[in-house]
Amino acid sequence: MKTKIVTIGKTESGKTESPESVEEKLAEAGRIIRQGGLVAFPTETVYGLGGDALNPESSRKIYAAKGRPCDNPLIVHIAELSYLERIVCDIPGKAQKLADAFWPGPLTMIFRKAAVVPKQTTGGLDTVAVRMPSHPVATSFIKKAGGYVAAPSANLSGKPSPTLAKYVIQDMDGRIDMIIDAEGVEIGLESTIVDVTGTVPMILRPGYITQQMLSAVVGETDMDVTIYDSSSPQAPKAPGMKYRHYAPRGELVIVEGEPQQVVRYINVQTALHEAEGKRTGIIGTQETIAQYHAFSIKNAGSRSDAKAVARQLYTFLREFDDEDIAYIYAESFAETFADKGLGQAVMNRLLKAAGHKVVHV
Repeated sequence: MKTKIVTIGKTESGKTESPESVEEKLAEAGRIIRQGGLVAFPTETVYGLGGDALNPESSRKIYAAKGRPCDNPLIVHIAELSYLERIVCDIPGKAQKLADAFWPGPLTMIFRKAAVVPKQTTGGLDTVAVRMPSHPVATSFIKKAGGYVAAPSANLSGKPSPTLAKYVIQDMDGRIDMIIDAEGVEIGLESTIVDVTGTVPMILRPGYITQQMLSAVVGETDMDVTIYDSSSPQAPKAPGMKYRHYAPRGELVIVEGEPQQVVRYINVQTALHEAEGKRTGIIGTQETIAQYHAFSIKNAGSRSDAKAVARQLYTFLREFDDEDIAYIYAESFAETFADKGLGQAVMNRLLKAAGHKVVHV
């Protein structure tokens, strides 16, 4: 398959692209979706891999392009709240409050699905995950695609989600019809997922919209036990809960403990690996970065800035792959972000990427 790559925002000469040119490109992308094809597009969280959410064959193509298990649900992206009524059985009062507060934005809600949504899109479930992204390119594209775009992250299954178009191209070139390269992926982590089918909204995946933010709108919220416990027998109900995700090729280990002990442990381990001729990588923070020694050292910023860490995490993991890093050590943020805010999402993604390999020193 020949993948068409279109750039939106700047021309080759560096000038701002005309609105007419942007509209033409997005109209073509929309036609591809309506005809059953696949298009990768930017959102404010990560790049998504889009297909027609109401076309079972499109969902099959998404699973095939990603190499994704077909029981892993897809998220349906909409551009207007009025579109929601067609694809869900009911909109609970608390869901309406959350939509009013956080849509458009990085929040996905799980509803009981209407019959029009095929189970190929929902991973065989009777529920459907729905999100309304805020990225202007995504909004326009979704409207031109018919209003319902099923889209997981635009990466091969298990790899770190792409926040840059070059990594979408790396994974999807030759697998899908079009890739839209545009600026504006700002958050760097996938959306928060909340199940609103029960009495108490339950967080199934933490993200930029934190538990405190949700509770401020609807009162009591709960957290699914499978988010941090890899041994839980409870069945997954949302994307990213069941399978290893976000993983670089190299072996990733999270190191917890007092900062100086963490630094000493990581430096000893990287020295041993380097002596064996293996390339090593470290994800550190502003407070400790100067003390590390490795082939590749990534500065995630201050430990007090969860947004900075979240924004860079997937790019770091992708860069380690580019650099052929065999062993990666990351400082833990569990203690620093113990306030249950955005750091909760950072640790969730790190644990998934590491296959829950954590060393306590």
